[in-house]
Amino acid sequence: MTRQGDEYYRKAKEEGLRARSAYKLREIDDELDVFGERDTVVDLGAAPGGWLQVADERAGEVVGVDLQHIEPLEGVETLQGDVTEDDTIEAIMEVVGDVDVVVSDMAPDVTGEWTVDHARSVHLARNALDAAEKLLESGGDFVVKVFQGRDIDEFREEVEREFEYVQTVVPEASRDESSEIYLVGKNRLTAPVRRGDVVDVEIETEGDEGDGVAKIEEFVLFVEDVDVGDEVTVEVTEVRANYGFAKSL
Repeated sequence: MTRQGDEYYRKAKEEGLRARSAYKLREIDDELDVFGERDTVVDLGAAPGGWLQVADERAGEVVGVDLQHIEPLEGVETLQGDVTEDDTIEAIMEVVGDVDVVVSDMAPDVTGEWTVDHARSVHLARNALDAAEKLLESGGDFVVKVFQGRDIDEFREEVEREFEYVQTVVPEASRDESSEIYLVGKNRLTAPVRRGDVVDVEIETEGDEGDGVAKIEEFVLFVEDVDVGDEVTVEVTEVRANYGFAKSL
């Protein structure tokens, strides 16, 4: 399909949107409720600003960051910088403080060589994930684009370790020939443990359901089949934003 024949390209022009990709973010938000009206949102790789426009219409404070200059957008803060640099992350924090949502539509310049394009896409997605880990508050959400390929499962597992759950979305607004997908991490985990971790704990009290209750740096861990006072080695089986579950080994 030619650009001129692209339905979403025409619609974006008619609506005054800076990029057809704005429709992808609208679809993702409609499906997974990423934005709240008071949320603070950071858009990584934001130029030319289509995603900024969607975030601005659906959320609260919005900041866009890109290596390139972003044309000013009323009501939106923009920064020019490299999201892999600590100085850029610090600059974002100085502007917004706590962040509720991090989104990234970053993509490499396509070479046509599938393995190269996929590898570069995963690299950019990992950069976005690293930034999200530094910026997001507990319970925050993350949206990132990545090209499908052999490393996608490994990258998804990395996202899954940092969020309560992860969904894969292929928006209708994506071109038919595109290999892009979007991973949406819901509810950022800031717990000191992750699913699969093995740790030693002391059972301090009994929970309402009869499980033992242990604490790791004030994070509550419910452990099955133990008694108060037990010192046990456990495997973490599930992690939520504010508590988790484990089984004794």
